[in-house]
Amino acid sequence: MADMVDFIKKLYVYYLSSSEVVTDSRCVPENSMFFALKGANFDGNKYATQAIEKGARYVVIDNPKMKLDKRYILVEDVLTTLQNLAQYHRQQFDIPVLAISGSNGKTTTKELVRDVLSRKFLLHATKGNLNNHIGVPLTLLAMSRDTEFAVIEMGASSEGEIRRLCEITAPNYGLITNVGQAHLEGFGGIEGVKKGKGELYDFLAANDGIGFYNVDEPYLEEISSHVKIRIGYGEHFPKGKVGFIEIKQVEETEKVVALVEEDGWSYRVFAKISGEHNYQNIKTAIAIGKYFKLPFVDIKFAIESFVPQNMRSQTYELGPNLVFLDAYNANPTSMKMALKSFVKMKSDKRKKIAVLGDMLELGSFSDESHQEIIEIIAQMGFSELIFVGKLFAKADIASIGLHFENIQGVKDWLAQKKIKDTFFFVKGSRGIQLEQAFLADSAQTVK
Repeated sequence: MADMVDFIKKLYVYYLSSSEVVTDSRCVPENSMFFALKGANFDGNKYATQAIEKGARYVVIDNPKMKLDKRYILVEDVLTTLQNLAQYHRQQFDIPVLAISGSNGKTTTKELVRDVLSRKFLLHATKGNLNNHIGVPLTLLAMSRDTEFAVIEMGASSEGEIRRLCEITAPNYGLITNVGQAHLEGFGGIEGVKKGKGELYDFLAANDGIGFYNVDEPYLEEISSHVKIRIGYGEHFPKGKVGFIEIKQVEETEKVVALVEEDGWSYRVFAKISGEHNYQNIKTAIAIGKYFKLPFVDIKFAIESFVPQNMRSQTYELGPNLVFLDAYNANPTSMKMALKSFVKMKSDKRKKIAVLGDMLELGSFSDESHQEIIEIIAQMGFSELIFVGKLFAKADIASIGLHFENIQGVKDWLAQKKIKDTFFFVKGSRGIQLEQAFLADSAQTVK
């Protein structure tokens, strides 16, 4: 163990002399450090020499045959070394580190929290959804020495993953957005999800960290109960809750509106994102901002300026139609929330068409989950229902809608129908790629 610590310290010196850490041999900036990761279908060791030729200062490899000179740093396992180096880099900072996990909404919540806290702190946050065993170390290693606050997103599809990410990241603050029906195949059911996501609260409890929890979400108060210092936030002030942050919802338009009392004033917060699920995300960002003592005018400005990206709850005009696109990911919980929000949205379009893609990684829960969504959406008054993927094909859809095996079928159908005056609801798992039929250069985001 001592030898490993000494090695990481020496490697850290090399890291400090490099411009950045990369794992993609197609993009190797001058003076960078390349980690030759392996996967099921690739071996980064094969690209080590190519990385050097492109300008890498050092390459970290675990194949002895590739050790050509001192620029090639041979280790037992490249991924473990990457994680250990990131862990050591994190240890050099005495700053607030907030970890965000959850079944749904963690990326949007992270981006809202990032924008809020950036009004006060020099902040470093996860880019996109680099939230796994590779993305989290890369996020930490991209953290500059002048960082005052870090917001790290953590994703997981099975038990033990969040625990390891916490060991690497050492968060002193943390929150879970919700516990829902995501990655049921890996977690083995909702109890497994609760245990797996709860590993963040376990880490905070064991290391005197501070946990935030939304009292309006199921399970969160239960799985965070052993954290010594907890900050609750939500709609109503529960009796005996110390440090509770109250945030109310005002349903005046289809856009999310929150109402916050501060210093005798009532602040209304509007947003460019809609839906109950996004209200929960916004509520979290407000609570975090208030806890870290940001002026509410800054919190309000950050939230009202936020525009969703990456196919997450985006509403935009596409020719003569309107599209609600939420095709980054899908599970039963997020599908129900998105549908609930969509039916409340106002539009001048004459028709509504739903395009639903398979929900992946549900394992033995897949058939019943897809059938449940079909039964729900059949009662919602859509003009037409379109289902895409092999999993929906196994359910009873023949009498209520059309089915296509893949997105190409949808593209061909749309080209043939030349649909106008329609509001589309589009949601499915990332692997179904529904966005391919609904993205165009002419798309205009609805503010």
